[in-house]
Amino acid sequence: MKKLSFLAMLLYQFTLAQSPVLIGYWHNWNDSNAPYIALDQIDNRYNVVCVSFAVPTSASDMNMLFIPDGITQAHFIMQIQTLQNQGKKVLLSIGGATTSVSLNNLTNRNAFINSITSILNTYGFDGIDIDIEHGNSILASGTITNPTSADCINLIAAINQIKTNYYTAFNRTMMLTFAPETACVQGGMSAYGGIWGGYLPLLHALRNDLSYVHVQLYNTGSVYGIDGNIYNQGNSDFIIAMTEAIIHGFSTAGGMFVGLPENKVVIGLPACPAAAGGGYVTPANITAAVNYLRGTGPKPGTYTLNQTSGYPNLGGLMTWSINWDKVATCNPTSYQYAQNYQSLFGTLETNDLAFDSQKEIIYPNPATDKIYIKNQLATDSYTISNTLGQIVQQGILIQNEPIFIENLQSNLYIISTTNGIFKMLKK
Repeated sequence: MKKLSFLAMLLYQFTLAQSPVLIGYWHNWNDSNAPYIALDQIDNRYNVVCVSFAVPTSASDMNMLFIPDGITQAHFIMQIQTLQNQGKKVLLSIGGATTSVSLNNLTNRNAFINSITSILNTYGFDGIDIDIEHGNSILASGTITNPTSADCINLIAAINQIKTNYYTAFNRTMMLTFAPETACVQGGMSAYGGIWGGYLPLLHALRNDLSYVHVQLYNTGSVYGIDGNIYNQGNSDFIIAMTEAIIHGFSTAGGMFVGLPENKVVIGLPACPAAAGGGYVTPANITAAVNYLRGTGPKPGTYTLNQTSGYPNLGGLMTWSINWDKVATCNPTSYQYAQNYQSLFGTLETNDLAFDSQKEIIYPNPATDKIYIKNQLATDSYTISNTLGQIVQQGILIQNEPIFIENLQSNLYIISTTNGIFKMLKK
């Protein structure tokens, strides 16, 4: 077995530290079939809530709008804070099935950045969820590592700038999730162009910043797996094949898509049969698929995992939607999807969420001559190691005092304190 480098071992430990999540979309509207629920009254098992949706002012104006339905802004902010005080994360979901996002010029890009930043600052969301299903911003161009479409390039730049703005405003890292359709991800195996593989450049460019990817395994046609076979929605095989593809990675006409860590990959399914046009999977089949994927159960169908040991640190489950999950007339019982999640993964301690694990934050990063560690509450010792594990600097860390690094060569380093292990890039 090839020996892991010190840095690789640390990154592997970071990957294992994350607990599975239950992500649910929440409707900011009333639907007689899936009625409105007060945000602070949703089932407690949902620990990441995607508020749906922020949408463009018009097809040509990318000023994004979000207005709470049937409730005052102040009251809605209080409801968000109630969930956050319970340790949950509340995200602003952008797009949805009925709107188009295209950042084809700087005016639209800047309008998108400024309006999303303003919404995040106003409501105190924990981050954003990218659920863009229409528009040139999610059309494949160039290659996965070098897209050529201005829309795609501008969307990547916009997300990065929003992330920077968020850090400036809140002194913490913005949570970032993606909810692409299968055509935009695994569909890249059969073709690369248009919607086929359209999200792959986004996922590649932002892979170090994203918290979770939950591909919509519903409302889809047949899709290739990495074994070269074709799979159809609505069963265990489809869940397993699509999930392993995004973890393992796959080849496309636009280049190789390098897979994502298993703990960032979440299975996205409808909460009940009426929640989607197709792709509903019974709790028993979800259970069979998840157990096989995690290496704790037998193969339920024809698909054989490429990694026979499975993926024990799978990210969890997502559903469209919390509102549909509550409807007892759609499933035999209310919140059946949440109950199945609990049966599979247990009750999550919210303080175990990976995006909460680094309570100290290094800045600036990359750095030139000195760094600070935010949220460091007491005098502590620190060590700085290179990627070979050799300690190159150590000392005492004092609150609000800098660590001087001007004598270090330009490279990636690991900083260790009592409260955590952090990556730092010296320019």
